[in-house]
Amino acid sequence: MTAMSDSSDFSSALVDGPWKHELVPANGSRFHVATAGPERSAGGGRPLVLLLHGFPQFWWAWRHQLTALSDAGYRVAAMDLRGVGASDKPPSGYDVPTGTRDVAGVVRSLGHDRAVVVGHGTGGVIAWSMAHLQPAVTAAVGAVAAPHPARLHVSGAQLLTRTARRQLAFYQLPTLPERALVDGDLVARALDAGAGRPLPAADAELYRTVMRIPFAAHTVMESLRWMVRSTPRPDGRRYLASVRRPVDVPVLQLHGSADGFLHREPAGVDGSALARDFRFEVLDGAGHYLPEEAAERVSELLLEWLAHATAPAAG
Repeated sequence: MTAMSDSSDFSSALVDGPWKHELVPANGSRFHVATAGPERSAGGGRPLVLLLHGFPQFWWAWRHQLTALSDAGYRVAAMDLRGVGASDKPPSGYDVPTGTRDVAGVVRSLGHDRAVVVGHGTGGVIAWSMAHLQPAVTAAVGAVAAPHPARLHVSGAQLLTRTARRQLAFYQLPTLPERALVDGDLVARALDAGAGRPLPAADAELYRTVMRIPFAAHTVMESLRWMVRSTPRPDGRRYLASVRRPVDVPVLQLHGSADGFLHREPAGVDGSALARDFRFEVLDGAGHYLPEEAAERVSELLLEWLAHATAPAAG
């Protein structure tokens, strides 16, 4: 386990704003969510919109959409995934199937039967997987800078840029990536490598501060290692087989034309092949961190799509 120098307290993830911080139980752990918007009415109404962050971020990456969607009348929750921010950091459970059970449990703990699950980056992998592994609670899927994980028609080598492949290889090493996150500049380098233009220095520093919460650097790396190391193992093969089925819920996939980690051309191929109600949008000039780099446009597209994805079925 990596030693923590000048570590942060979990309260550093509880950023103030027009939202409420809650700690909710799910799947044997406790998860932090920032919630906003109207409480669910007794008669049901619109489903919850649950936002999942990617690496090396935490729930705060969705701050712009949390406000925009709640102002439009949606009940919205931005979640710290297992091992991140103010959520619990147990020693195990950093595979994607467990992540989907975490998300399903959070939806229910927030008092909802179903949710539109929108994920960015590695959180987008979980969002896609929700449609396959947790269909009962998944009303629709939004995937932001996150191609479908099935690998039916596009291999990782075709999809990932050289920068992404080099970073993923480094993350497989023991200890060194954790030290680079805590004591080095790996957070800033990862953000700069993926973005179309640099994020503000103060934002990058907040992400680094939250990554220095005890055990966070290690648990974050464990989730990235599972995505690579599971491929030849039985658990990974079972997972890939489970996500190679058709997606029956509406899907929105957003991609930045200047994404430093994902090639544009193959990004939507597997999603379009599997999702029956599929919309793919490219945001010109934006990189990997779309919720921040193109905050207004992402919010507009989500609101436009949500009106369709959450409309009552005809008849």
